[in-house]
Amino acid sequence: MPFSLFLALRYLRPTRSFLSVVTVISVVGVLLGVAILVIVLSVMTGFDDMWREKILSFKPHLTVSGFRAPIPDEEALAARVERIPGVTGVAGAVETKVLLQCEGATATPVVIGLSPERAAGISRVSDPKYMKSGRFTLEDDQAVIGSDLALSLGARVGSKLLLYSPLNVMSKDELYLPEEVAVAGIFDMGMRDFDGGFVLTSLDTARRLTGLRRGAYSLYIMTTDPFRFEEFAGRVQTAVGPDYEIRTWKEIDSLLFAALSNEKTMMFVLLVFITIVAIFCITNTLIVVTVQKTGEIGVLKALGFSPGRIQNAFVLHGQIQCLAGTGLGIAAGLLVLHNLKAIVRGLTWFHIEVFPKAIYGLDEIPWRISGAEIAQIAVVVMVFCTLASLWPARRAARLDPVEALRRD
Repeated sequence: MPFSLFLALRYLRPTRSFLSVVTVISVVGVLLGVAILVIVLSVMTGFDDMWREKILSFKPHLTVSGFRAPIPDEEALAARVERIPGVTGVAGAVETKVLLQCEGATATPVVIGLSPERAAGISRVSDPKYMKSGRFTLEDDQAVIGSDLALSLGARVGSKLLLYSPLNVMSKDELYLPEEVAVAGIFDMGMRDFDGGFVLTSLDTARRLTGLRRGAYSLYIMTTDPFRFEEFAGRVQTAVGPDYEIRTWKEIDSLLFAALSNEKTMMFVLLVFITIVAIFCITNTLIVVTVQKTGEIGVLKALGFSPGRIQNAFVLHGQIQCLAGTGLGIAAGLLVLHNLKAIVRGLTWFHIEVFPKAIYGLDEIPWRISGAEIAQIAVVVMVFCTLASLWPARRAARLDPVEALRRD
């Protein structure tokens, strides 16, 4: 065993105890800092994944729209796009904001009109696992609404909804009668924005609400791989020509994903400072050890041990503590993550709701462990720990043996 490592391990085990109190405090400090980093970054990664999953479950991967006018013949355009390899579903769509009334309650959701024959191919809402009650059908003036919207309206399967056209506000000389639709099903996507703000109905109903005689405002497209959006966008652009604009799901929700990325970076930077404060405990430990072992250091230097070997011993002393704290912190963070749901349920017994859907828009705390992020945390902590160990190690290495022995 190298002498520097032998000396570092010896200083970690005092004569009268297995571990010194200051060493335990230093390791625990690093443990807590690393555990917090692992938990928070994993939750932020989970947020990013869940938002992306929910958005791709509800919204199309690509949207085709005209620059100045609606698409005059959405069926002909859809037939051209359907022939593109990798396209799994295409449907014309009309999207508009309406005033909705149901049994005296009102709301202002977004109505999306889709062709009943094509709706199932471009919306995962039709999947039985998302249907809370009823069934997914848009035929015969029927509609599907979100669970939060149904709760706020007191609506259930079979309830009648009155949809008031926004043209009543835009046109002063004409009066547009409301469209009546029946609730055929209630979906639950687990995301407040979708469950409380959307109504899916037939394309003809949406046309009447917007005064559109034929065609559609946009074309919704689903693909086999939403993350190859640039490749598919190029193929679709070639198929539809330059008269239409292609937008991807990432472009439409770019602000959301940019905000999540910036928030994650900010949280990492702030929490690293907490870990740095914990690392300074190791610096204090090394200073204490240096003072306690002044006589031993003087004897070693008098025997001919070089300052570099003594410095390496104290740097290794700090790195071992940091390595132990990092390993235990990662283990503690993973343990908390794997029991996160149980912890949240336990807090509800004390009337503490840590993740209300009304605020965060999701029905559970998402998390995902990223090996790259765990490695990044470990590397950052070890680098700062090494830097924090250098000053007391250099101080020990520079001790004058004669002065050290006289002081001892």
